[in-house]
Amino acid sequence: MREELRGLDEQDLLWRVRTLQSPSAPHAKVDGKNVIVLCSNNYLGLANHPKLKQAAIAATRKYGAGSGSVRVIAGTMDLHVKLEKELAAYRGTESSITFQSGYATNLGTIMCLVDERDLIISDELNHGSIIDGCRLTKAERRVYKHKDMGDLEKQLQGTERFRRVLVITDGVFSMDGDIAPLKDIVHLAQEHGAVTYVDDAHGDGVLGENGRGITNHFHLEGKVDIDMGTFSKAFGCVGGYVVGSKDLCVYLQNKVRSYLLSGSHPPAVAGACIAALKIVQKQPSFRTIVTSAHTRKDLDVALAAFEKVGKQLALI
Repeated sequence: MREELRGLDEQDLLWRVRTLQSPSAPHAKVDGKNVIVLCSNNYLGLANHPKLKQAAIAATRKYGAGSGSVRVIAGTMDLHVKLEKELAAYRGTESSITFQSGYATNLGTIMCLVDERDLIISDELNHGSIIDGCRLTKAERRVYKHKDMGDLEKQLQGTERFRRVLVITDGVFSMDGDIAPLKDIVHLAQEHGAVTYVDDAHGDGVLGENGRGITNHFHLEGKVDIDMGTFSKAFGCVGGYVVGSKDLCVYLQNKVRSYLLSGSHPPAVAGACIAALKIVQKQPSFRTIVTSAHTRKDLDVALAAFEKVGKQLALI
């Protein structure tokens, strides 16, 4: 291991974890220095919002620090049920199911949907949690060129021998920030009888009316079969979820091993997630206001730093 770590270090591939001494915010103290933060997923600044902190404290006082069990045994409190009901209402679906993280959501859900009789067709720039979920299945796997609908259509040809064909895409791609052509993906999938799966982790709280995500943004409510999202980014908390039909959510509740074998969210997390949903729904202007948290001066300082480092690394 030490030798492998040395190799990673020599190639500048070794993670050096930065430590925050302040809340997640546009400005933070990292390793003792005041810095401008441009790499956080806390898109709406909710992670340190007073109402989320108050909700987390109130939930802890009422329910305690932890749930004490997995969801299906003794770890489902009425607070978890309330969160899932409010989430389904917010997203305009019949039901929802929440998971401990976005990674656990994708890994477990993909694994339970397909087997050796099936085919997965995945965008080449999909998130690592999707890639890992696909690798852990026994399904045949194909990758289509990024957002290339011609290539996706080509991959969908001659798939009649499979019991199920699952087309998976990010909604907003995490590295480049570009948006999937979801209308075209859904159209092609429907033409070929395929199941659609969208990971909207980076579209939650940002795209659509009051942050209802990419399916709302493209007016595709009810047309995407598996609609996955997260509380870990724009909503400022932690956790993943799937919204959809009641049958789908009950099926996942009984089949997803990352759900069945993990302790449920602490009450504080469930309470904070509920508060985040309320804020985003009741204050639509909030999403616009927070985008101005970085000043022009902040951006000028950041650009100057990028230019300096870029020249040092001979990138520019």
